[in-house]
Amino acid sequence: MEARKSLIKIKPKRYKNGDIVKVSFMIMHPMYTGASKDKKTKKIIPAKYINSLKFIYNGKEITNMKVWESVSTNPVFTIYMKINGKGKLTVKYTDNTGESGERSKKIKPKG
Repeated sequence: MEARKSLIKIKPKRYKNGDIVKVSFMIMHPMYTGASKDKKTKKIIPAKYINSLKFIYNGKEITNMKVWESVSTNPVFTIYMKINGKGKLTVKYTDNTGESGERSKKIKPKG
């Protein structure tokens, strides 16, 4: 299984302890619903979509999401979180075929 390209963005870029920040997780994923056909072969493309996400901050799960097949290709998932010191934010995902992966970002508040 190849690793999927993904990215975690935090806005604003400069933040300090106690701030609420916007966290966006972007992932390259086809998000096939199982209802469309391949244009060349005319065969149904099997369903393949992210169905579970977990956001983990310093080893503690802060939220999770159940996702359905109707989400667009290369989705972006956004949460807001409070910065509580240095550490690591990790986003873990699983899709309906069992593929899974994760992406992490260091959290470095200024001040």
